[in-house]
Amino acid sequence: MNHFISNLALRWGQCVTRYPWLLLIVSVLICIALAIGAKGLTFSNDYRAFFSPENPELVAFENFQDKYSKNDNILIVVHDEQSQGLTPNHAKVVEQLTEQAWKTPFASRVDSITNFQHTYAEQDDLIVADLIKNAEQLSWPALQEKAGIALDEPLLANRLIANNGRTSGINITVQYPGESLAEVPKAVNYVRDLVAQMKQQHPELTFAISGISMLNNAFSEAGQTDAQTLTPIMYLVLIVVMYMSLRSIPGTIAAVGVVILASAAAMGLTGYIGIELTPISITAPTIILTLAIADSIHVLLSYASARREGMDKLAAIKESLRVNFVAVSITSITTIVGFLTLNMSDAPPFADLGNITAMGIAAAWLLSLVFLPCLLAILPDKKTYKKKRNGLNVWLGRFGNQVAKKYRMIIAATVLLSIGCGLAIPQIELNDEFVNYFDQRVEFRRDTDFTMEHLTGIYVVEFDIQSGESGGVSKPEYQQGLADFTTWLRQQPEVVHVYSYTDIIKRLNKNMHQDNEALYRLPDNRQLAAQYLLLYEMSLPFGLDLTDRVSMDKSASRLSLTLDNLSTAEIQAFIERAEGWLQSNTPAAMHAKATGATVMFSHIFQRNAQSMLSGNAIAIIAICLIMILTLRSLKYGFLSLIPNTIPMLFTFGVWALLVGQVGVAAATVTSTSLGIIVDNTVHFLSKYLRARRERGLTPQAAIEYAFTTVGEAIFVTTLILAGGFMVLAYSTFMINAQMGMLTALAIVMALIIDFLLLPALLMLVARPSTSSQPSLSAIKENPHEAINS
Repeated sequence: MNHFISNLALRWGQCVTRYPWLLLIVSVLICIALAIGAKGLTFSNDYRAFFSPENPELVAFENFQDKYSKNDNILIVVHDEQSQGLTPNHAKVVEQLTEQAWKTPFASRVDSITNFQHTYAEQDDLIVADLIKNAEQLSWPALQEKAGIALDEPLLANRLIANNGRTSGINITVQYPGESLAEVPKAVNYVRDLVAQMKQQHPELTFAISGISMLNNAFSEAGQTDAQTLTPIMYLVLIVVMYMSLRSIPGTIAAVGVVILASAAAMGLTGYIGIELTPISITAPTIILTLAIADSIHVLLSYASARREGMDKLAAIKESLRVNFVAVSITSITTIVGFLTLNMSDAPPFADLGNITAMGIAAAWLLSLVFLPCLLAILPDKKTYKKKRNGLNVWLGRFGNQVAKKYRMIIAATVLLSIGCGLAIPQIELNDEFVNYFDQRVEFRRDTDFTMEHLTGIYVVEFDIQSGESGGVSKPEYQQGLADFTTWLRQQPEVVHVYSYTDIIKRLNKNMHQDNEALYRLPDNRQLAAQYLLLYEMSLPFGLDLTDRVSMDKSASRLSLTLDNLSTAEIQAFIERAEGWLQSNTPAAMHAKATGATVMFSHIFQRNAQSMLSGNAIAIIAICLIMILTLRSLKYGFLSLIPNTIPMLFTFGVWALLVGQVGVAAATVTSTSLGIIVDNTVHFLSKYLRARRERGLTPQAAIEYAFTTVGEAIFVTTLILAGGFMVLAYSTFMINAQMGMLTALAIVMALIIDFLLLPALLMLVARPSTSSQPSLSAIKENPHEAINS
C-alpha cells in the first residue's frame, strides 16, 4: 500500500512539472465556475435561524405565536435627562413618534403612553380614549395628572414609562409576511430614519432603539461587518506571516492564491446549495483562509528545504509532493471530519459553518497539490537558497533530545495539571444572554443597555395560561389564579414588569362602579366579567384590540413578564420557580410552561452540548481509525488520542481561570479543534515512526529526528492557525469571538502537548531499538527531508 502511494505521489509530481500551465488553468477555471454561485448568497436576519426546526422550545414558541400573534417588535426609547418628570415637549415627541410609527412597514400595532386606551366612567358610560392627546396644548397640571395615571397603571409602569416620566417608550409590533429577506431591514431603516429626524429636531432628548426586530437586524449587520473587516485583516496577517516564514515571493503568491481560490469555491458552493449565511457561518472564509494555509506551508517548506540541498526547482517540487502527499491528505481529511461533525449541532448556523468550512478545506487540499506546485513551477524563482546550519530545526532537535531524557517528569506534571484543569472546568458559568452576543461597537447592544438601564428589560418570558374551556377566561377561579400568579411574579426581584389580563379586568370593574377605587378588584361572577370584556373590546380602536392577549375562543390568556438583566442560569432558575408556583397553586388546566426567545436562548447551550456529544464521539472514533490506518499501528493510533484530547482539557481549564464564562460556542469548539490539532500529531508521529521503522533509530534519537525534520513546520503552522483564529477574537459577535479565542488557545495547547507530552508518551511505550545509529548522522543521511510534513 505504501509503495503504491509513493509511486502515485511520484507520478503526480512528474505530471505537475510536465503540464503546469494546463493543470493551473483547469484548476482556476473550475474554481471560477464554482465561485459564480456566490451571487446567490443570502443573509438570514431572523434569530430563529439559531434553532433547528425540531427544537422543542422553538416549536412551543411558534405554537404560542400562532395562537396569539407574532411579537416581533421595535421599541423606541425617549429619555429626558434634564427633566424631573414628563414634560410637554417629551409628551409631544412621543405622540408624534406614535403617529409616525404606524407607517412602519409591516407594523400591526403601536403602543405608547399617549395612545394607551385609558378607561374611566362618565355617569353610566364607559369611556375608552387615548391617555394623552394634543400634548402640547395640555396645561402643566393636566399633563402631570396624565403622567401620574401612566405611572400608576400596571400595564405601563416600567414598560412604556419609567423614571417618574423622564423615560418613555413607543412599542411597534410588526408582522412580517416572510416573503423576503429585505422585510426586517426595511422596517428597521424606516424607524432609524424616523428617530434620526427626531434627534435633529430635539437634541435635548436622548433616543435609543431596541426590540426583537433590532436583534434580528443586528445578527445580519454584525455578520456583514465581520466579513468586511476581519477577512481583510486576516489576509494582511497571512501575507506578512507567510513572507516572514518563507522569505519567498513566489511561495507567498502561490499560498495566497490557494486561499483565495479555496474560499471563493466554498462560498460559491454555498450559494449553489442555498445555505443562508448567519453571523456564525459568515466566518467560514476566515477559518478556511487560516486552515488552507497549513497544507501550503508544509509543501512550501519542504520545497525550500530541497532547494537548500541543491535541487533545481522542478526536482524540489517533485520531492515536496512526494514527502507531503500522504500527510497533507490525511490532515485535510481529519480536519474535514472534525468540521462535518458540526452537523450534529442543534443550532443550524454551526452545521452551516461546518459544511462551508469542510468544502473550503477540501478545495484547499486539492489546490495545494495541484494549483500550488503548478504555480511554483511557472513563477520564476531567483532566490538564492543557502544551507542552514543553526536554524530553528536544529534547535528543536536539541530540545527534543532534552524532552526525551526527562519524559517521566513531563508525564507526572501533565497528570497533575490535568487534574487541576478537571477541577477548574465545572466552575465555568454557562451564559447565553442574547444581548451580550454583541459587544459595545454594535448599536443594538448600546441602545439595549440604555433601554435596560432607563426604561425596561429586554428579556421577555411568555406564559399561555389555559382555563380548560371556551370562555373560561371569565371564570372567577381562573381570574383569581391568574391574579395570584401576577402578584407573586411582581414580588420576585428578577421581574421588571408583568402584563396580565387581570389588570384590565380589575380596572374595568372599578370603571363600571363609578371609578370606585375600593372596587379595583376582580368581578364576582363569570357573566359580569364576560360582559365587561365584551364592552371593552367593542370600544377599542382598530389595531389596539385584545387579540394578542386573549385567545379567539376566550379559553386562555397570555401573560408576559419582563426580566432584569440576568445570566442564563438565573433565568432558568427563575423559570423553574415560576412553573413550580403554577403547579402548586393553580388547577391543572392552568399549569403552563414558559416560552419565548429568552427561554429558547437560555437552553441553547444545553441543546447544543447534548447534540454535540454524539458529534464529538464520531469525530474521535473517525480520527482514531484514520490515525490507526495512517500509522499502521493500533498502539500508536490509540496513543494519539491522548495528545489530541488533552489540549481541550487544558483549554477549558485555562479558560475557567482566566474568563470563567462561556456561551454556545463552547459546545462546538471541541469537534472543530479536534480536527485541527490532530494535524500536528499526524506529522510528528509519522516522522517518529519513519525513524524507528526505516532507520532503526533509538526512541530518543527518533524523537530528535522528528523534531528536526518537522518541528519548524509544526511551529509555523501553529503560529498561523492560532493567529488566524485570534483574528476572530475581534469580532463584534461574541459567539465568533469566543470560538476564535477558544480554538486559538486549543491550538497553542496542542503545540505544547505535541512538543512535550507526545514525545514523553512515545518514550514510555517504546521498545529499545536493535540499532545504535546516532540521531544526528541519521538526520544528515537524508538532509533534504528536513522540515517537511
